[in-house]
Amino acid sequence: MKIALGSDHAGYQLKSAIIPFLAKLGHESLDCGCGPEEKVNYVLYGEKAVRAMTEGLCERAILFCGSGLGMAIVANKFRGVRATPCWDEYSARMSRAHNDSNCLTLGARSTPADKARSIVRIWLETEFEGGRHKERLDTLQELEGRNCKP
Repeated sequence: MKIALGSDHAGYQLKSAIIPFLAKLGHESLDCGCGPEEKVNYVLYGEKAVRAMTEGLCERAILFCGSGLGMAIVANKFRGVRATPCWDEYSARMSRAHNDSNCLTLGARSTPADKARSIVRIWLETEFEGGRHKERLDTLQELEGRNCKP
């Protein structure tokens, strides 16, 4: 799977720790920035990575910032994106199984690299359960259609 990655300066180190882990799992990364030593506006780098996903260059996205919250807000501004900040393995599993999350956000200031690797692995390996959860996603898509500009 090809995965778009984006970070701000706070998330750069954690993103750098996840890139080789993704390769070890057999995934390809598209690093949309930022680079080392840059102080940046997280919105711009979250947008780059999410656009890569929504335009079909990647299947999913993982975004990194200090808390993981700002990047989730950015990503969820895009039609069809279900970005979920995850702090542990349970939230990662549920974000995929019940919400079919296609964008993971991680907080570098609260998530050590080993924990982040575990979260990423579970998020990538967990399948969407469908069923009643599909019905809820359909309802969310209708809500998005009514409230978001094309």
